[in-house]
Amino acid sequence: MMNDPASPATTSRLERLLALLETDPGNLPLLADTAEAALDERQPETTAALLARYAAIAPLGPRETNLAGIAALQVHDFGAAAGAFGRLFDGGADDAAVRFNLAWARANLKEFTAALDVLDDDSARALPQAAMLRVQLMHETGDFDGAGDAARAYVALHPEHRGLMAAVSVLALDIEDEALAAECAAKAGDHPDALTTRGTLALADEHATDALVLFERALAANGESPRAWIGLGLAKLLTGKAGDAPADIDRGAELFGDHLGSWIAAGWAYFVNNDLVTSRARFETALAIDPTFAETHGSLAVLDILAGDLEQAKTKSDVALRLDRQCYSAALAKSLLAASGGDQETARRIFERAANTPIDGSGRTIGQALAKMGMGIG
Repeated sequence: MMNDPASPATTSRLERLLALLETDPGNLPLLADTAEAALDERQPETTAALLARYAAIAPLGPRETNLAGIAALQVHDFGAAAGAFGRLFDGGADDAAVRFNLAWARANLKEFTAALDVLDDDSARALPQAAMLRVQLMHETGDFDGAGDAARAYVALHPEHRGLMAAVSVLALDIEDEALAAECAAKAGDHPDALTTRGTLALADEHATDALVLFERALAANGESPRAWIGLGLAKLLTGKAGDAPADIDRGAELFGDHLGSWIAAGWAYFVNNDLVTSRARFETALAIDPTFAETHGSLAVLDILAGDLEQAKTKSDVALRLDRQCYSAALAKSLLAASGGDQETARRIFERAANTPIDGSGRTIGQALAKMGMGIG
């Protein structure tokens, strides 16, 4: 026989509890149980509504506050989530789960230091997701050495957590530990951050076609990854699709906001496409963010040579070399000035010839190499 549609066998726990609430709407334990059941059945909006009814009768207790925080996280109301878990934490609940949830909410509000303040090492050792977030927060707040040390310890503790492995792979690129980056990216499988790391490593090894595929896969999973957008643009720049490259690199630079290398890469991508006006604008964006970055001054010096302003080119290349004796774009500008003997037309002809001549076995031109180097992977 078929079950009656209204029988207990076909009615969810939430439906049964909601039916009971109709006859006893002010029952606080029943409201809390129903709110929890709604959360279990992936209905966070129902949970929030039920807890609002509860709060209209009496203050939420720790259990109900925790449910409210989880429901807020699930609907991406990170302000409400931070408030709920903050009240729990301030009230003495400092277990790893509460610390993680509070840190996660604060991180999504871009309160990175405040998030790191509550997410301690003990929590990271207890929960792999907390380890992942702690690595990301230390990375975000600029503690590269501390993040590297913590990451290596957490990888050993939580070797099966894909999110942690992906986060460590991204960090490892920035601390120039390519072996760790490759190892963790491989363990993270098709996680978008891991695909981006693998694409970046492929690009550094001159495997631009492979990199292109990896960045496209990463963006299909997460279209808001600045690293993947910039990597995709650089890969296009190196695989005969230069016309599409600047828009992709611009997208990544805008998502990053104040990442100098991305604006330098964007500037050289426009240069490769002979758009020197936009190229200069991107370099000037980098200059406005940080006037002490040598490659910005060197890159602008090269554009000054093309514009025939040799005095400005000399001044800017001097500044760049004072900031960094190894600045490649400044050295390039200086060599052009020296080779031209101070004649602007000669300097322009030398540079235009050099800019279109492959500089190594990969076939890269100077502009492509500088764009790639701007991201620190040249």
